[in-house]
Amino acid sequence: MLESRTTLKKAKKIRTKVTFHRPRTLKKERTPKYPRIRATPRNKLDHYQILKYPLTTTESAMKKIEDNNTIVFIVDIRADKKIIKDAVKMYDIQTKKVNTLFRPDGTKKAHVRLTPDYDALDVANKIGII
Repeated sequence: MLESRTTLKKAKKIRTKVTFHRPRTLKKERTPKYPRIRATPRNKLDHYQILKYPLTTTESAMKKIEDNNTIVFIVDIRADKKIIKDAVKMYDIQTKKVNTLFRPDGTKKAHVRLTPDYDALDVANKIGII
């Protein structure tokens, strides 16, 4: 004997809006098999990279050392005044202010004015500029 099978029809969903919005599904946290970055990134602009070299070959730089208590450095072009001020502390000196400018050859020059406690001529001798 055959049984009569009745199929139940699912009720049709009533759409209330004209546009369809994709439902937001579950987003699982990633569990990678291996790290995508090999090593942790290091700071490429450290104190030794900021100050490239002191500028003493020019007569105007020597005049600044003697008259204005200022030392002139060639610095990295990405360095700003605050970073330069921190980098100069490497020489155990305090700075009053830093002026920066770009030279026509594309390098950045920083005029570092020292506090009255320090003499730029003595500091230049200690660093080995003169």
